[in-house]
Amino acid sequence: MRPLLVLSVLLLCTSGLQGDLMAQEDDPETVVITVDSTNLRFSPSSVSITEGDTVRFFWSGQALPHNAVENNGVFDSGEPARAVDYSFTFERGMNGTYDFVCEPHASAGMVGQIVVEPAPPLNETNATEEAPPMSEDTPAVTALATASMLSLAWVAVQRRQGNG
Repeated sequence: MRPLLVLSVLLLCTSGLQGDLMAQEDDPETVVITVDSTNLRFSPSSVSITEGDTVRFFWSGQALPHNAVENNGVFDSGEPARAVDYSFTFERGMNGTYDFVCEPHASAGMVGQIVVEPAPPLNETNATEEAPPMSEDTPAVTALATASMLSLAWVAVQRRQGNG
């Protein structure tokens, strides 16, 4: 009976993991920009993302205060500080190039750039093309596979014990 239990747990864990991996493929990305205080630079100083993605400006314990301000006011992390945790999400329609600066250190060249690529268009044709094959049938296939494996394991246990 123990092999049957072990097999059941493994199958359930595997089917749950498969669903989690598929769900994460469409998640927006978060890119983190920190500070290289030795050289007074953003790190990385240039990033490319897609509409829907988030840029997170994050640093702490800096000797000097910093901020991140987009040149046209699209985003602003606030007053310069030694610890910053500020995020900005570039929504659909915000594709383009965004230059930003650390206000206290702009003259030292502490600048950066975010290139936002357009997200794929949302329409019925693309939605069906991008969907993983059998996405709606996956739970049924997983349940069928689990039931089949449990049946085979039960038969194997019964034969091993001499009952079959």
